[in-house]
Amino acid sequence: MIDLNKTFNATKNPNIPDLRSGDQVSVHVRIKEGERERIQEFKGTVIRMRKGGNNANFTVRRTASNGIGVERTFLLLSPRVDKVVVERHSETRRAQLYFLRGLTGKKSHLKQKFE
Repeated sequence: MIDLNKTFNATKNPNIPDLRSGDQVSVHVRIKEGERERIQEFKGTVIRMRKGGNNANFTVRRTASNGIGVERTFLLLSPRVDKVVVERHSETRRAQLYFLRGLTGKKSHLKQKFE
């Protein structure tokens, strides 16, 4: 009998390290515009990690101009993600940091975790 989980599982992207919610990350994503391809950087805080095989993803939130929050979700197994650089770890007591959506300024900063 064929094991469908082994058949359809995508390979892990080696350029994505172990992430946790609260990490400050810089995600480098390949963007295709017409026939050209370039790399775009998205810096922010990981507010959510979702496990689940091929559907595993993480959401990064950053504050754009005029204090507007921008969130972007990336697949963990996606070949479009060129690399993820963890800039710093933060202390969090929650798995999903949705409360950051309502905070602005210094209140939205998380305490840095020293290892």
